[in-house]
Amino acid sequence: MPMKSAKKWLTVTVTCPEKLTEAVADQMGVMSGVGVEIRPLPSSDKQAITGFFALDGTAGSIEQEAAETLTATTRELEKLFAIYNLILHEPVTAIIDDQDWATSWQKFFSPVEIIPGLVIRPSWEEYAPDANQYVITMDPGMAFGTGQHASTRLALMLIASCFDTDHNRKPRRVLDIGTGTGILAMAAAAYGADQIMAIDNDPEAVTVAEHNVLVNHFDWNIGVSTRPLKELEGPYDLICANIVHDVLIDMAPRIKRLAENNSHIILSGILNGEQEKNIEEVFQENSMRLIRTEHQEEWAALLLQRET
Repeated sequence: MPMKSAKKWLTVTVTCPEKLTEAVADQMGVMSGVGVEIRPLPSSDKQAITGFFALDGTAGSIEQEAAETLTATTRELEKLFAIYNLILHEPVTAIIDDQDWATSWQKFFSPVEIIPGLVIRPSWEEYAPDANQYVITMDPGMAFGTGQHASTRLALMLIASCFDTDHNRKPRRVLDIGTGTGILAMAAAAYGADQIMAIDNDPEAVTVAEHNVLVNHFDWNIGVSTRPLKELEGPYDLICANIVHDVLIDMAPRIKRLAENNSHIILSGILNGEQEKNIEEVFQENSMRLIRTEHQEEWAALLLQRET
C-alpha cells in the first residue's frame, strides 16, 4: 500500500485507558489511513495514542486543513469514548514536516498472534511460524480491521471454530460482508475455504482488501467486490459480517436468503446486552438459531446456524 503524499502532517495524540487502546488505535488508523503510534504512559495504566494525518494544502491553508481535520477526528473519538461512558480529554496536536516520516512510523508495528494459531505481520517484518500457525501479511491502510479490535478478534475466533481439520470439516463457500481490509476472508482462506466472496460498499476498502489478498497469494480463491448484497447468489456455507448492529438488522432477510440450510453465520461488531439480545431475536425470526456467543470487553460476536 503506497504511503499518502503530504506537504506536512498533523499529529493528534489522545490519552485513554488501556481497555480502549485497540478501539482508539483502530479508529485513528481508519481516519488517517496510515500508522498509529501507541506509547504506555509511565506510572499509569493509560496509553498515549498518536494518529498522523496527511496535509496537502488542497483544501486551503495547511493550518485551516489541520483545524478541520482535528474537528472531524475529535468528533468521531468522542462518539467512541461515549460508548464506554468516558469523556475524551482535549487532544494534543502538532504540525510536523514530511521528512523521513513515511517509514519511521513502521517501527511501531510488529507481528502479533491475534488469536491462537493466527499471526498478522506487517510486510517489512520477517516471521517464522511454528507448525500450528497461519500467517497473514497485512499493512495498515484506509480500511477497518487489522485484527486488533475486539470485534475482529471475536469474529476470527468463531471463524476458526468452523474449521475442523482433524475431521476434514470446513465450509466450502464463504461470504464476508463489509470486508474492510479483507482479514476475515483471508483467515477463511488460510483455514482452507475453497471459494470466498468479500464485499464492501467502500471502494477504498475494496482497494485495500484486493492489495492484501494479492500479497497473501489468495487471489485464486478470494474475490473482492463492491457488489451489493442483494445482487449476490448463494448458497454459502459460512457468512461473516463484522459491521454494526443497525446494519446487521437490516441485512437479516438477505443473509437468510444467501445461507444454505445448516450453514453457519457469524455476526460481530455488536455491543453486549441490548444489541446482542436484539440481534439474536431478529435472526431467530429469520430462521437462524444461536449456537454460541463470545464476549470480549464491551463486544459480542454470535455464531448462528440456518435452520431448514
